[in-house]
Amino acid sequence: MGAFVVIGAGPGLGAAAARRFGREGHPVGLIARSTERLETIAAHLASEGLMTAFETADVTDEQALTAALGALRERLGPIDVVLFSPRPDLAWIKPVLDTAPQDVANALALNVIAAVAAVRTVVPDMRRRGHGTLLFTTGGAAVEPHRDRAVSALAYAAESAYVRMLHDALAGHGVHAAQITVVGPIGPGARHEPDDVAQQLWQVHTTHAQPLLILR
Repeated sequence: MGAFVVIGAGPGLGAAAARRFGREGHPVGLIARSTERLETIAAHLASEGLMTAFETADVTDEQALTAALGALRERLGPIDVVLFSPRPDLAWIKPVLDTAPQDVANALALNVIAAVAAVRTVVPDMRRRGHGTLLFTTGGAAVEPHRDRAVSALAYAAESAYVRMLHDALAGHGVHAAQITVVGPIGPGARHEPDDVAQQLWQVHTTHAQPLLILR
């Protein structure tokens, strides 16, 4: 079974998804900027008997992201599933009238340009092998834009359009692209438990039923 790679891995949903896919036999790869955070997540996963590797990279650095994905492919084997789930810097999230061009540029670099870089790295091999899954998570601003969280709405709208186009372009090649939008807080004790969202990700991967799932 091919690798499951989380881009933007964190201790919440990223770790929960890694655990869920790892239990099914997928080797797990993790990519994020913080080596310390990755070491902690990887140690927890390894303690559960899951094959895990990580690479440190700023996902907005195309060369670094491409190199990280290549390194994980060398260590874990072909990449079957990618979860693209980076989270924006809270400093970028401002009311729309206070939002500067650089705030928007930062958010697009993280949520859209990095997504394109990841896809261009992994999709050629998925198409050659005739199977693969690209999963993207966004916050609720993708479907409920709010004037006080401008960059999230803008970046997630662009990311949503990209995912839908990917879905349509890749459907005939055995590669499934899908977006999971989580409306409301996610975390232990919050509206959405990370393990529950991870289960939804697993179902989207296994059923290939829809390009968009909204969790409210």
